[in-house]
Amino acid sequence: MVGVSLLLLIPGLIILFYIFVFKRDPKLTIPDGDNIISPCDGKVVGIYSSQDKAVIPKGMLGLINTLTKDVAEKTTIISIMMTPLNVHFQYAPIQGIVKNINYFKGKFQNAVNEQSLKIFENENNQILIEGSYQNKPIKIKVIQIAGILARRIKCFVKKEEKINKGQKIGFIDLGSQVTLIIPDTISLKIKVGDKVKPCQALT
Repeated sequence: MVGVSLLLLIPGLIILFYIFVFKRDPKLTIPDGDNIISPCDGKVVGIYSSQDKAVIPKGMLGLINTLTKDVAEKTTIISIMMTPLNVHFQYAPIQGIVKNINYFKGKFQNAVNEQSLKIFENENNQILIEGSYQNKPIKIKVIQIAGILARRIKCFVKKEEKINKGQKIGFIDLGSQVTLIIPDTISLKIKVGDKVKPCQALT
């Protein structure tokens, strides 16, 4: 009887975890001021320059260029890893207009691999946002990346839609990564290894 009870209890606990922990939707405070905020909750596992050929494997240069060229000539790539314990909604880093959404039906490699840029070959959804920063027009990109288990990327916005800073723009089921691409002229307050909260100021 004890074994049967455990078998019935475990699925129930998994469902409760999914509903009340994984899919939680906390009320967030959006920081005032002219800043760029974190698009998600998680750990910063990589900050790269799109021009750093010493970091980017030769075979990945073409893909990285494709991902960054509509943001700026030189960009900074910020990769944030999410575990099942993190909030899995994504948020607009700035106020602006959605200029493009590009969904790529790729692979399902392990998104927890902190060192590999091959994660960009995974299924992903790219949201390009045009806005302003320090009184200058900028474009930034949020990339929702699926992992080995995450196969459900949801996008809540449409092309040419006006969005507010901190607005929910998407959701990814299970473990995954979110990448933020910004012009490399923007200074960051974060470093690799930092844990960031959703809508935390990054600049």
